[in-house]
Amino acid sequence: MLWFILMTDDILDKSIRRRGQLCWHKLEEVGLSAINDAILIENGIYELLKKHFRHLDCYVDLLELFHQNTFKCLCGQSLDLLLTKRNVTTFNMETYDSLVLNKTSCHFFYLPVFAGLHLAGVKDKHVFDESQSILFDLGHYSQVQNDFHNCFGEYEFTGKIGTDIETNKCSWLAVKCMELANPQQKSIMADCYGHNDPQKIARVKQVYEELDMLNIYAKYEEETCNRILMNIQKTSDAVPRGILTEILCQIYDNDYEIK
Repeated sequence: MLWFILMTDDILDKSIRRRGQLCWHKLEEVGLSAINDAILIENGIYELLKKHFRHLDCYVDLLELFHQNTFKCLCGQSLDLLLTKRNVTTFNMETYDSLVLNKTSCHFFYLPVFAGLHLAGVKDKHVFDESQSILFDLGHYSQVQNDFHNCFGEYEFTGKIGTDIETNKCSWLAVKCMELANPQQKSIMADCYGHNDPQKIARVKQVYEELDMLNIYAKYEEETCNRILMNIQKTSDAVPRGILTEILCQIYDNDYEIK
């Protein structure tokens, strides 16, 4: 499912590279036939589920899980596109949270862990509820991290060229900037954000630097990781704490040390 989502996301965002390679739709021999390839991959998921898991008691749960998450992710993609038509002055954290919940948290975090719980035979709703809360927090943190690297990350590390500013994305940096900016900085953002002009892009980044967004992000990251770890440790014994902690370690920039 991940590749189906990433392929369509790259097409919609008009992305050029992902993980150091040309996006699938940018290959000369592929082009917009990548849309059909993405649909084939999505439908192939259900063929694989039918072939390998139909005999299991959790088969229907798995089908519903994949259908639910595909729908939520597509809703998130739609919201993402709609927001690019608005001025940055309309962005707020409530809208951003809704965007991230559907676009990132569901298919990157919620889906694989919940699939594992179903396959492990877990039936206790409380386990699913506790896991869901933490997985949504992990997804939110991961997207904020992605937004930060889109602007400040090095290509050698990210493998992609960031385009959030020129494509008018409702990113965490833009939302946080509008919360903290003074009237003059807000005016600059309103005039420059969402324009594919090197000078305007540089002006937006200058506002980010004036607001010390690097340190604001660093503080957010440290506080968020500590809070997520604390919440994992508070969960009941049946919750897969080890898996949740490992996910946190994998996405944390500085090899988060679990104490």
